[in-house]
Amino acid sequence: MSAQQIILLLFQVLGGLSLFIYGMHVMTGSLRQAAGNSLRKILARATRSRLHGVVFGIVVGFLAHSGAATTMLAGFINAGVMTLGQSIAPVFGANIGTSLSMQLVSFHIASYCWVAIGIGFLISALVPSDRWSKLGNALIGFGLLFLGMDTISSGIAPHKEALAPLLEYIRGDTWGWRLVGVGISAMLTALITSSGAMIGLCFALVHAGVFTEFNQAGVIVIGAHIGTCIVPILAALPMRIGAKRAAISHLLFNLLNVAFALLVWPLLVRLCEWSAPGDLVRQLANLHTFVMVGATLLLLPATKAFTRVLLWLTPSKEPDPAPTFLDDTLLSKPEQALVAVIKELRRMAEVCVDSMMLNGRLILDPTRKIYRRLISNEEIINEVRRSMEDYLGRLTNNYLSRRQTLFLQHLDRCMKDIERIGDHLTHIGDTSVERNKIAAALLPEDLFRTWFTLFCSAKRVIVLMARSFDPDTASFQNNALDILRARDAYMIQSMDARADFVGAVRDKLITPVGGYFLSRYIEDLDRLVRRAKSIALAERQPDFGIKQRKLKKVAQTALSYTPPSRVNPKEYLAILQKDSPFDSDGDDDLPETPPGIIPANSPHQVPPDETPGEEPPA
Repeated sequence: MSAQQIILLLFQVLGGLSLFIYGMHVMTGSLRQAAGNSLRKILARATRSRLHGVVFGIVVGFLAHSGAATTMLAGFINAGVMTLGQSIAPVFGANIGTSLSMQLVSFHIASYCWVAIGIGFLISALVPSDRWSKLGNALIGFGLLFLGMDTISSGIAPHKEALAPLLEYIRGDTWGWRLVGVGISAMLTALITSSGAMIGLCFALVHAGVFTEFNQAGVIVIGAHIGTCIVPILAALPMRIGAKRAAISHLLFNLLNVAFALLVWPLLVRLCEWSAPGDLVRQLANLHTFVMVGATLLLLPATKAFTRVLLWLTPSKEPDPAPTFLDDTLLSKPEQALVAVIKELRRMAEVCVDSMMLNGRLILDPTRKIYRRLISNEEIINEVRRSMEDYLGRLTNNYLSRRQTLFLQHLDRCMKDIERIGDHLTHIGDTSVERNKIAAALLPEDLFRTWFTLFCSAKRVIVLMARSFDPDTASFQNNALDILRARDAYMIQSMDARADFVGAVRDKLITPVGGYFLSRYIEDLDRLVRRAKSIALAERQPDFGIKQRKLKKVAQTALSYTPPSRVNPKEYLAILQKDSPFDSDGDDDLPETPPGIIPANSPHQVPPDETPGEEPPA
């Protein structure tokens, strides 16, 4: 082969592999989007038993592959929604699910790849349903996956004899060569971060005639089990120790199933050859499934011992995240369920306090490790919010008193305010990282002290907000007053600090970019303090409180409800049209007052208690 032919072949293989990986990402990503929040709910309910965990893990692993499924589980553990012990069975199941998805890839349907792409495009482009559109995209990804395999095999097939010497080190006829082949496959899989891509490449080499023996190709499939573990490990690096252990459990499971496969290799070879005579690709897919199912059957009864070994291998002084208080068994007793929600809100708020502390360190000395921890806290808050939304939704299916109904609405508002506080804290961290890269953004020490004092004043508001969510308190209303007083003190400091910073900009004591970053900082602090005020106003409501005498009361059956008839859309569209600057005749009758300007006599002026731009009270 000439140098030009070699280069073209390399790019054809690279292009085919890229198509395969891209198609797999499109397919699995679209399936996850089509499933929506269902995947998270499926995995969250996998804690009922080990068998449930395996079954639900298989479903998610088939749709999202084991790496993504384990990453999702690590996020649950990091947020305290799931314990490490509860995640073990779903990790086993996710690996089985991945092997079943590769069973689908192993069928000889490459010649129909254009059919899949064409039908998928028509569904995505013509069907208005968002879910069907995502399914169409998944079909396109499925076709691209086979197109990539076909591209690789058609490019390599004419040169299979030239490639044979390069692949002589990948063989499985002896123990030593099996270990070498598994190691090479594991490293290559870690490099491309996908066991599916590595196994698909192996299938393509079989179609091209490069691999003709099961012993040679089988070690590729086995080694890919180990290499794919890099995905959840990298995702769990900024998370807490429990999440890291979940990622390592995925690695430990795959190391054990590879060891199991190597120990019974001759038996596996005969079993796979018997399962699909004369079809090497199907034999390799069966090998993947047989190993995962066999390892799961062996290890599932011993998940407690597996967890103890995992803890022994990963010692740490870092405490595990506090477990969730959202216990499904409490839903039958609404007052106890509301107590659980308050405790969960406090857990969310304490994560915000931790993020405030991390931001203080980022302002002084930004490091990548602290910033990653801040982002991890934001993910914890978001995951707890999703779990709480699901919990509150299920709680409303029971009979609730008028007070409980209103209390639940206040708690929902507090949850959303805390989630927004987490967003503002993440934005403050982003500002600190950006500011640290620009020398001109540094501040004189007197101005920096003013800014940092303001930051600590905002931190006090958030600390008081977290302490206020105490279900054992005699009065939430008194706690709310403490928050409001701290908020008022902060607002006075904020106005004084703004005046100092504006004067510094006018006197050229700081650069324009320094003033710009200060403005971003104060805007985010004002917003998160405003959210804390909204929470305090909710806690001031008379319905915000626990009635001890109702804690043991079991919910009655929900009252039957006959929904009213739907409103007439035409009537309300007509009302909407009247409020538009365009009348029903289609003429442009612009309003007398420009958009965004409130007339002086308008009843919607800013209340005296609120500063411009501030949200109204709850």
